Amino acid sequence: MARSGEHYDSTTIGLHWVTAIMVAILWGGGEVADFVPKGVWRTNGWTLHVALGFALVTVLIWRIVWRFTGRRRLPAADANPTVHLVAEASHYALYALLFATLALGVADAFARGFSLTDLSSLPTFGDKDAHTALALWHGVVSDLLIAVAFWHAAAALAHHYILKDGVLMRMAPQRHPVPEERLESTDA
Repeated sequence: MARSGEHYDSTTIGLHWVTAIMVAILWGGGEVADFVPKGVWRTNGWTLHVALGFALVTVLIWRIVWRFTGRRRLPAADANPTVHLVAEASHYALYALLFATLALGVADAFARGFSLTDLSSLPTFGDKDAHTALALWHGVVSDLLIAVAFWHAAAALAHHYILKDGVLMRMAPQRHPVPEERLESTDA
């Protein structure tokens, strides 16, 4: 059980919520973009989607570097090793799906030579016809990412409202953030 007062550092919390918000915006935008009539609004929507996708690549790299070098490590939230294993596996699944979604999206953008604005385009690499398959897989993997993220959020809410064990509050933004300090790992 999580102890009261345990919180991740402000960088970890910020990166978590920025990632969650960006994923939700990107997924939602990708789902509705083709319903927008062709023209400037659709083009601008896809341009924003691609630009935010590249920004999320940067956030993901920062998250991975921070996860292995600077974040505050907390003890396992649950003493049950099976629950802890499922939680760790879901986190790694989220990272893997996020990486795959972004890799497929970037590959698709370069395969089509995506136009970022009317003034510039990404260089085209590879087979231009490959973009159809890349776009399909990008959509499938992003749907899987959203499904796992939904399960992750549902588990956090269950911890908060049903188990009342403080797990959700570990990742909640704090009024007085935990100082950015390196603490020795107390969990595996």
